Amino acid sequence: MNLFNHLPGFTMSPSGRKRSILRSLPKWLGLGSLLLVTPSLLVRILAGEAETQLLMTTDINVVRLVILHWTAIFTVAIAAFIVMAMRGPAYVADASPMVEAETSDGTVQATRDGR
Repeated sequence: MNLFNHLPGFTMSPSGRKRSILRSLPKWLGLGSLLLVTPSLLVRILAGEAETQLLMTTDINVVRLVILHWTAIFTVAIAAFIVMAMRGPAYVADASPMVEAETSDGTVQATRDGR
């Protein structure tokens, strides 16, 4: 018995924007993190070790922005995955034959089992 029976007559839609968004997320995660770490690297190169207050403030702000960036990327990934999963193939929910079925007038009639 096949548990995943596709709904008859269902046509798959071509992959849309959600798939391209999911494929580009690692690039955005890496490039965005690199761009957000750049101010911390520049302060270390230009200011040196003498200005510890400036270094600590910059590092704290950079870490805060990197965590915010990662959270935004993760949220977009979840949203794109949910849309991709919900627009996937349609499956038959319950393919087992009904034993009894109610008609529109409220009476019960037997089905193929012959009862």
